[in-house]
Amino acid sequence: MPSEWIRHWRFPLVWRIAIVAAGWLILISLLHYAFNMERDSKRIVRLGYMPVISNLAAPLLDYASRDQGDVRFEALKFSSFAEMGEALRNGLIEAAFIIGPLAIVLRQQGEDVKVVYIGNRHESTLVARKDLQVTTLNDLIGKTIAVPLRYSGHNLSIRQSMEKLGLTGKIKVVEMNPPDMAASLSAGSLDAYYVGEPFAAKTLKSGDASLVYYVEAVWPNFICNLTLVKQKFIQEEPGIVKLLVEGAARSGVWAAQNTDEAARIASQYWNQSAELVQYALSTPANRIRYDQFIPRQEEMQQMADLMVHFGLLPNGDITGLVEDRFAKAANLAEVTNIESILQPLKSK
Repeated sequence: MPSEWIRHWRFPLVWRIAIVAAGWLILISLLHYAFNMERDSKRIVRLGYMPVISNLAAPLLDYASRDQGDVRFEALKFSSFAEMGEALRNGLIEAAFIIGPLAIVLRQQGEDVKVVYIGNRHESTLVARKDLQVTTLNDLIGKTIAVPLRYSGHNLSIRQSMEKLGLTGKIKVVEMNPPDMAASLSAGSLDAYYVGEPFAAKTLKSGDASLVYYVEAVWPNFICNLTLVKQKFIQEEPGIVKLLVEGAARSGVWAAQNTDEAARIASQYWNQSAELVQYALSTPANRIRYDQFIPRQEEMQQMADLMVHFGLLPNGDITGLVEDRFAKAANLAEVTNIESILQPLKSK
């Protein structure tokens, strides 16, 4: 009797629609759960970065690792390098694409950090308000120049140039977060700024600024940003550190060959137009150096010595800061597409 009653009983139309809708909701929920379970099974490695060309590897690693492999490199954009340094110190990120001198400061403050990769070079520019008609630093006497941070290569570079030209104390140097520089100059509240691209390109392209010089004119092979990790991360997960460094190096190989596509991807992360990023990557042509990513003791020591010279550090000790083995071992063969930056040839 009960089975016969069930077989002949009919739900009203509204109930049948509700049951079908509920079924679809349950199915979608199960699929969503399964998808997230698969995603959560990946090892998430958080990369702190600022949106500059020397840190181009961060968004490219994020993009390439979204749908492949067991490791997801999650690029987290910061509004300042100081915040990023604190995030690394407190374990909120595993790696920091951070401004060079700040790495030295963290090391001297007792953090067991290691420089494992140097970001793309020749991507910093000094620009000045166009109406000032600046062609040399002498034209900026009595004016104000912004740099990203007192612990930045840009601060060291501009102070070194001022010292050589006898301009120390004659130009005011202030700190300003890179995203704020272009608007300040365009509004007339800033005379010049020295920063990594594409922030300088923004006012060059709009016509609000004129070029004073590219960083390589005064400091060949200038280091803007580098990748910093803790020694504990290296000890516990050396394979992931290897994948990170090798992937970053391979991303440079790919970006050099695919500038337009690299600009398109980066623009999605940087909240900048693809046109602006492409302009910064290619103007002038072949400016950006992607092949000098191995950290070198002598270069970091030069930076530390300048920091001491300008009163930013009590001493130039950088013992244990540089870890070059991952960069030296990076396999750069057969980079064919964006996904391949995380698919190096297997050792035979």
